[in-house]
Amino acid sequence: MGDILSTYGDDILRAFWGTIQLAVLATIGSLVLGTVVAVLRLSPVSLFRWMGTWYVNTFRNTPLTLLMVFSILAMSFILGVQLDPTDIKGNAFRWAAVMLSVYHGAFICEALRSGVNTIPVGQAEAARSIGLTFGQSMREVLLPQAFRGAIAPIGSTIIALVKNTTVAAVIVSVEAAGQMKVIIENEGSGPAVFLVFAIGFVILTLPLGLAFTSLSRHLAVKR
Repeated sequence: MGDILSTYGDDILRAFWGTIQLAVLATIGSLVLGTVVAVLRLSPVSLFRWMGTWYVNTFRNTPLTLLMVFSILAMSFILGVQLDPTDIKGNAFRWAAVMLSVYHGAFICEALRSGVNTIPVGQAEAARSIGLTFGQSMREVLLPQAFRGAIAPIGSTIIALVKNTTVAAVIVSVEAAGQMKVIIENEGSGPAVFLVFAIGFVILTLPLGLAFTSLSRHLAVKR
């Protein structure tokens, strides 16, 4: 393992930095998308509920690898939708962030919807009784409590997202799994290579797990 670190140490650090950037962008995107879709699923308008249900059922049941390949082959090469026209790797990196956001947004949505369902019905009725619209009651009453109640499943989804950045290796090599593939091609497969990257992902995900566990205990809604 020492030889791997001495030879590829800088490349490995850059690759994990790429993984962190990808995970942060995708986390922000999935939280935004998941919140919007959760609101759609809880909407009193049947069309909006159908749209939210379609999104969740479609993307939660589509393999992430297929979404990654689709983003490059269909969206980028065939349709010509370039998120970074000046750089092939940059374009692939941004598409990877988009597809990670789209995929995990469906899981964030379900986590938030479950959080809303734990809130007593009386609170929504009280919000309506004082004249709050659906949007106002979601923003001021329901969603803040839903986020508190869903901290644990949201944390699990974000940790899964970090690990799923490895799937981005099918289209881009600037993150950890892509760099591991390069090292294996150069050095041959061996336990040392896998051990280095396994330790790297433990370092990334273990603090997240501890942080979300602590948050879930401190922010749990007392019933």
